[in-house]
Amino acid sequence: MITNEVLVRYAELSRLKKQIDEELGAMKKVFNEYFDQSVGRNEKGELILSQYKLQRQIRVKEQYDREKTINKLESINQHQLIQKIPDEKKIQSALDLEIIDEKDLSGCKTTQYTKVIVVKANE
Repeated sequence: MITNEVLVRYAELSRLKKQIDEELGAMKKVFNEYFDQSVGRNEKGELILSQYKLQRQIRVKEQYDREKTINKLESINQHQLIQKIPDEKKIQSALDLEIIDEKDLSGCKTTQYTKVIVVKANE
């Protein structure tokens, strides 16, 4: 059941979470600076102090640069490796300029909803 006490507690926890996230962010920055200096940038590292172990892991995500890759694949006649996607900005411009009509794209648009809960002190 939603009560005033539940809303007050939620608002307080939300405020504390923000403070905690800011403090954790500052600590992570210090840890990363330490490892950058001691083992090098983008290198994993480990530090043991009494009963605590601090580790930095490095996760690497590689992806192809969209424009450069398309240009390269076109230059070597590998068009089948290129996936075309709608350009939403150009579509919106075409709609604004009435080059195309909204009904021309009927059934093409999807809508996603994201739920956000906000509780603030009533001031």
